[in-house]
Amino acid sequence: MNLSENALAVLNKRYFKKDDQGRPIENWQQLLDRVSSNISGGDVSKKEKYFKLMDSGYFLPNSPTLMNAGNDLQQLSACFVLPIEDSMEGIFDTIKNAALIHKSGGGTGFNFSKLREANARVRSTKGVSSGPLSFLKVFNAATDAVKQGGTRRGANMAILNVDHPEILEFITCKENPDDLTNFNISVGLSEKFMRAVHDDIDFELISPYTREIVNKVKARAVFDLIVDMAYRNGEPGIIFIDRINKFNPTPQLGRIDSTNPCGEQPLLPNEACNLGSINLSAFVKDSKFDFDTLKMIVRDSVSFLNDVIDRSRFPLPEIEEVVKSNRKIGLGIMGWADVLYQMKIPYNSDQAIDLAEEIMEYIDYYSKIRSIELAVESGKFSNFKGSIYEKGNLIRSNNNLDWQKLREEIAGKGIRNASTTTIAPTGTIGMIANTSGGIEPQFSLIYVKSVMDGDKLLYINPYFEKAIKRADLYSEELMEKVSEIGSIAKMEEIPEEIREVFVTAHDISPQWHIKMQAAFQKYTDNAVSKTINFPNNATKEDIKMAYELAYESGCKGVTVYRDGSRDNQVLNVGKKLKSELNGNRVAPRQRPAVTTGVTQKIETGCGHLYVTINSDENGPCELFTQMGKVGGCASAQLEAIARLVSLCLRSNVKVTSIIKQLRGIRCPSPMWHQGEMVTSCGDSVAKSLDTFLQISQNSEKNIDEINQNMTKVKSKSNSKKINGTCPDCGSNIEHSEGCMKCNICGWTKC
Repeated sequence: MNLSENALAVLNKRYFKKDDQGRPIENWQQLLDRVSSNISGGDVSKKEKYFKLMDSGYFLPNSPTLMNAGNDLQQLSACFVLPIEDSMEGIFDTIKNAALIHKSGGGTGFNFSKLREANARVRSTKGVSSGPLSFLKVFNAATDAVKQGGTRRGANMAILNVDHPEILEFITCKENPDDLTNFNISVGLSEKFMRAVHDDIDFELISPYTREIVNKVKARAVFDLIVDMAYRNGEPGIIFIDRINKFNPTPQLGRIDSTNPCGEQPLLPNEACNLGSINLSAFVKDSKFDFDTLKMIVRDSVSFLNDVIDRSRFPLPEIEEVVKSNRKIGLGIMGWADVLYQMKIPYNSDQAIDLAEEIMEYIDYYSKIRSIELAVESGKFSNFKGSIYEKGNLIRSNNNLDWQKLREEIAGKGIRNASTTTIAPTGTIGMIANTSGGIEPQFSLIYVKSVMDGDKLLYINPYFEKAIKRADLYSEELMEKVSEIGSIAKMEEIPEEIREVFVTAHDISPQWHIKMQAAFQKYTDNAVSKTINFPNNATKEDIKMAYELAYESGCKGVTVYRDGSRDNQVLNVGKKLKSELNGNRVAPRQRPAVTTGVTQKIETGCGHLYVTINSDENGPCELFTQMGKVGGCASAQLEAIARLVSLCLRSNVKVTSIIKQLRGIRCPSPMWHQGEMVTSCGDSVAKSLDTFLQISQNSEKNIDEINQNMTKVKSKSNSKKINGTCPDCGSNIEHSEGCMKCNICGWTKC
């Protein structure tokens, strides 16, 4: 496979083995040799087949397999679901188990619905429960402390069923984007709830502890709240939990309550699944799709993923038992948008929907044919008895292939894997294969992607570039214009036949996004990872319509994202892109000739510090510092801080963001100032900015009144028992309700 510069950057950063100094000691061929040798289990012919499979560009397994196969860790699965029982022991056992999974490189999903609501009685202590949201924060904090395989923090999915008494609080729990940063959240919607929304009637909230009705709410009001929050920041997502269980392959083992972090892999408690994806863009030859080669690649890919189960080292024995009893694999796809570009088919067309169904039916059907063959060779999965396969209940409609014949063959011979197909996002393996992710349309024809540790990688779609050159339209000016806009839909200088084919995410209406997801879901065992992208000017009604259409068209869940609704998004286009490509980034506004401001005096361990903050017509624009003792290291550092803060202020960085970065920085000489601990000169600048915000918010008051009010605040804080500094952020801590606590970062100790 020919690797792009971007692919090599990702491989060097995350996948290649490294020495003790963190330097890569592998190349692509050595990685493939390591992975194929390990997964083949010493079978020479298999090793050669698996090496060619990955090097061909047709197929790649999920990231943990590429990273860990043949290494000490040997944890090869990406997706895990853990149970949470309604007891202190059960909750913290799950936290411990999640930490072990994160350490090994996996992501975890949880359903918090078994936890009794806040203030419910706790029989053992005669007290009351703190509720699922309090424990969700504990799970989030634990994830912060553990890096996946030593390289990144773990990812989680939190689900709460819509009939839980704390569902309204859960829906809004990520209103602040700084909260629960290690979790995606989704609401589990039942068939009963969706009927209540349709009929506009009340819906009952039921205590998971007593099973009693504790409240009734308007179903549409709950649904509208989900829509409102998704409009504001993209969360929560929704999953149709009853529909997921309708397709549960082993209902005799219990209900499926949760999914992996991206939502495409519903799993039983203590179950894991390894995924892999076929690069569909590699099968287009002369604008035609090569189904014959696809059949061969599907067979080899299923064999590979099935062998991964036997080679994987699982972090918990309970997980190993369930995995090896069900043997679920998830073969999916990537490169769908690039397929359509090559075949000159608009994403938002019936022709694309029909092709999606045809290709996914083919993959699903022949993945099961190969799994039947593996069952004949090695035995059907252990929990086959009582499964949908034994009963002939595999739900597929006959389209191009004979599903009835397949059902009969499975019932007679068995099948090796309880599931064979899943469509994942393929973020990084798509980058390695240099193709579009999953079934998503291209976000932009030219864009920058933010990847690990803030790195930026430039992408220009090769099929668009070829089309423009074939039309003899290529120029630097045109490409620059495309990079600014991100779309060619309204660029009349480009022929209409090119504009119709090279559509991007925001050119496509939500209806077509949903139709495409539903087309692939029709022939996928598990679920389909798909984000419905909305432009910034989309309305709440647009999002509501997308949710309703997803339910009506057979999707198992849906996630929406309105462009610009979060401060930090992964993909960016437009002027921000242009400035980054040119290396200019954001330029600060000019300082006016005259500014006005306030000066504060603060005692620090280095001496008296005077901090002046000035404003122009747009708000704060500069900060100056003056130390009582001129010269020396402290003064030089303070001047550097002041210059950088001034640059940030004139570049429209939020003052609160600057405060957050400077607050609590510690030096060897902390100092008390008016009842607060000043931990360093940088901390004193943060405190000055905080006071400045208070003054700005009360600008109608005169300085004397503000000083008097601040004195009262300081006097009140001095009346509290202050004892030391917070070990996490360095701010002062206070005693309250028998505990020490930090009001800045939330650290507590009782």
